[in-house]
Order: sequence, then structure tokens, then C-alpha cells
Amino acid sequence: MIGRLNHVAIAVPDLAAASAQYANTLGARVGAPQDEPDHGVTVVFIELPNTKIELLYPLGDDSPIKGFLDKNPSGGIHHMCFEVEDILAARDRLKAEGARVLGNGEPRIGAHGKPVLFLHPKDFNGCLIELEQV
Repeated sequence: MIGRLNHVAIAVPDLAAASAQYANTLGARVGAPQDEPDHGVTVVFIELPNTKIELLYPLGDDSPIKGFLDKNPSGGIHHMCFEVEDILAARDRLKAEGARVLGNGEPRIGAHGKPVLFLHPKDFNGCLIELEQV
């Protein structure tokens, strides 16, 4: 059902410093920051030959990333995103197998302009999973 790893998301306390570290220290191709108000984050994508890294920074006081950084002030891995061909079919199959879909269960448009869903970390070994339709 799941396809390739689309990205690993890392919550960071300083978006500019983290972006500079990936660009300057590691020599990665780093995109421009983009605000995603529907998700309460500002994101920066780092392009790798086989996947991406998504740096996450809180956008507003209600951001879920703010809560994550309150618990993890140095930042850390927030979620992994896998590609799926049909997000509704994937959702229905996962729910039938007992997985919990976060929110109201309906896909929202993610940072790539494609439908996404998040799956409860307690159902996946403590890891928040994002599914993105390709």
C-alpha cells in the first residue's frame, strides 16, 4: 500500500540556523521557507537524491510544532511521510485494520499541494506517520 519515503520531518527551534546548517555544513540544496497556515507550520524542504527532509517551525501559538518543541527544546524527528496512490483507499484500509487517523479523517492539502493524512503514533511504534497522495 505505501510507496516510497517522501520525507522525514524534523521540528527545529531555529529555522534559519537549521537551514544554514544543511546548506553550508552538509552542502544540501535547501528550499525557501513556506508558511502553511492550515497546518500551523513554516516548512523548509531539503532536497536529497532519494528523498527530502522537511524542517518544521511553529507558525503561531496554536502550532502543534510549538507543543513538540516545548517537550523537545533542541528539536527532533517529528514524523515520516510515505506516498500512497489513493489516499482514501489507504485511509479506509488502515481504519479497517484498527489504525487511528488523526483529525476528522478527511485529507487536507499538505505543503506539496497534495492530499495528506496523519496516523496516530501509538499505532505505529511511537512514530507519527503522514500519508501523501501522489
